[in-house]
Amino acid sequence: MTLVDTQDDARHAPMRGATSQVFPLTRDLKRRAQAVATVAAAHADAVDAEARFPAEALSSIRAQRLLGILVPADLGGEGASFSDVIDVCYVLGRTCASTAMIYAMHQIMVACLVRHARGSAWHADLLRRLCDRQLLLASSTTEGQGGGDLRKSDCAVVTDGARFTLTKAATVMSYGAQADGIVTTARRSPDAPMTDQVLVALLKEDYTLDRLSGWDTLGMRGTCSAGFKLDANGAPAQILPESYQKIHAHTVMPVAHLTWSAVWTGIAASAVERARRFVRNAMRGNAAQLPPGAIHLTRASANLRMLQASVTSALRRYETLIADGIDPDGLDFQTALNLLKVNASEMSIAIVAGCLQACGLSGYRNDGDFSVARYLRDALSSSVMINNDRILGNVASAALLVEVPATLTD
Repeated sequence: MTLVDTQDDARHAPMRGATSQVFPLTRDLKRRAQAVATVAAAHADAVDAEARFPAEALSSIRAQRLLGILVPADLGGEGASFSDVIDVCYVLGRTCASTAMIYAMHQIMVACLVRHARGSAWHADLLRRLCDRQLLLASSTTEGQGGGDLRKSDCAVVTDGARFTLTKAATVMSYGAQADGIVTTARRSPDAPMTDQVLVALLKEDYTLDRLSGWDTLGMRGTCSAGFKLDANGAPAQILPESYQKIHAHTVMPVAHLTWSAVWTGIAASAVERARRFVRNAMRGNAAQLPPGAIHLTRASANLRMLQASVTSALRRYETLIADGIDPDGLDFQTALNLLKVNASEMSIAIVAGCLQACGLSGYRNDGDFSVARYLRDALSSSVMINNDRILGNVASAALLVEVPATLTD
C-alpha cells in the first residue's frame, strides 16, 4: 500500500511552471521505487549498525533515475508531481528510514530550485546536470546557536566583485560529505539582519568541508548528519533570486513536512506489518487464540490509517494550491502544515511503540524476525528533528487567529 495511488494519472498536478504532460513515470514509479526498496532493505541493518551512508541504496536510486523526477521535462527531468515524491519517500521509509530521509531532503532542495530559480540560467543548468548525472543535493540550514531555527542565519554572503565567499559552522549537515552539492542558507550580506536570508546553491568544487562533530545517534544513523565548517566561494549567479523568507514559506516548510511525514508513515507501516506477522504467528502456535498484545496491534493499525489520511489530505491541499497558482502562505495553511509535522511525528512514535507492545520481547530484541527496535529508534528522531516544541511555540500565536471550522466539511 502506498500513501497515494500512483496509477491514477489523472490526478497528477505538476508544479507550477512544469510541463503538464504526463510521463510514463506515473505508471512505473512504484516499480522503480520498489526496486530501490529491495536494495535498501538488504542493507538497512548494516547501515544502522555501522552508522554508515546507505551507498548501495543510493546507487540503486541513481540507477532508477529517481533523483531528478521532480524536474520539468524541458530541463531533463520527468515533470513528476509532489505525490510521486511523497510515494517514493513512503516506500523507502518502509525499508530503510535513513535512505528515505536522504531522498526526502534531496527533493526539498530540488523543489526549491524548480519553483524559485528555474528562470535563472545558472540554476537551470544545475537542474539539467542534476538529471543527467543524478547529482545528490544536501542542505545546510542549521548553524551556531540558532540550532534548528531555519529562519535565522549567522553566516553571511560576502561579495567581492564577481565572486562571493561564505563560511558557515553547520552544526548538522546530513550526508554533507557524500553529497554532490549543497544548498545553504545565509544572510544576504554581512550587515543584514539574521532573518534577511538567501539560499545559495553550491557544487562540490565550490566548497570544502572540515568536520566539527560526528554522528553517533540513537536512530537515523545512516543519514550521517555530522557537523561541518563549510568554506565556499562562487559566482553571485548561484544565489537564488527570491528571498529565503518566501522560499521557506512556499516550498521548504510544506515540502519538508510532507516528505518527512511520508517517511515516518513508512516506518510506522513497516512496524504494523511486522506486528501483524507476529500476532498471526502466535495464533498458529496457540490454537488460533489471540495473544494478549493483539489489542495494541488493533490500536496501531487504526492510528496508521489516520496518519496516512492526514498526510494524504495535506498533500492534496498543497497540490491544489500549487495547481491553482495560489501561494501557500496563508496563515491557516501554514499552521496546518506545521501541525502536520508535529502530529505525524508523535503519531508515528505512538504507532511503533504500540507495535513493540504487540510483539513483546520479540519486538524488543535487536535481532529476530519481529524486532521493531530500529523502527522505534528511527521514529524517535521525528520529534527532535526541527524540534516539536519549537514548532508549537512558533505557531502558538497563529493558532489563536485560525478560526475553528463551522462544519466537518469546511
